[in-house]
Amino acid sequence: MDPELKLFVLADGMGGHSGGEIASAMATKTVHEVVQRSVLDGDGRIYPRELLTRAYHESNDRIFKKSLEEGANLRGMGTTMVTLYFHNRSVYVANVGDSRCYLFSAPHLWQITDDHSLINEQLRAGLITQGDVANFGAKNVITRSVGFEQDVQTDLFEREVHPGEIFLLCSDGLSSLVSNLRLADLFLTVPKAELAAQCVFEAKKAGGDDNVTVIVVSVEG
Repeated sequence: MDPELKLFVLADGMGGHSGGEIASAMATKTVHEVVQRSVLDGDGRIYPRELLTRAYHESNDRIFKKSLEEGANLRGMGTTMVTLYFHNRSVYVANVGDSRCYLFSAPHLWQITDDHSLINEQLRAGLITQGDVANFGAKNVITRSVGFEQDVQTDLFEREVHPGEIFLLCSDGLSSLVSNLRLADLFLTVPKAELAAQCVFEAKKAGGDDNVTVIVVSVEG
């Protein structure tokens, strides 16, 4: 989180404990470096969408190369990554994997990002229904990640931002256990300063069987 730079990045690693930890740390650090370097250089020619695409490609390259260099211990590591970047009067959201970005503008909650997961692909293809989700056997399988393959395709969203809006970034440790309806209820009833902690509490109460990582960003002005 870099509020001065208006940059917020969340990553959830995969590839074993050590591999996932390394991949997610490398990814968040790289995005921060790329955006910070652009701002410090005063390079106004690079549009935010272009900048985030570059940051994700550089993250992917670094992780992929390190996995090849380190051999079997880290081979196949990768990470999800969702990023919020505020620039002028707009917010830019970049996403790979199944970590999510939500937008709350009272009284409504929207899921901005689309999960790159096997279960979501099955849902979109009409092969399963929402009623099948609870019994789906491969809930944690993601179909796109940063660093696992030589190239990465990044989803990018852009919208005008308004005072009073709240953004939530989270790993699937929250979204897989706490429904969107319950999240919407939390936004309506919990003070902004307590939202992140309450989200983590709700996930733990529902089983807490995965890493639960949450960032809440409030637009004040």
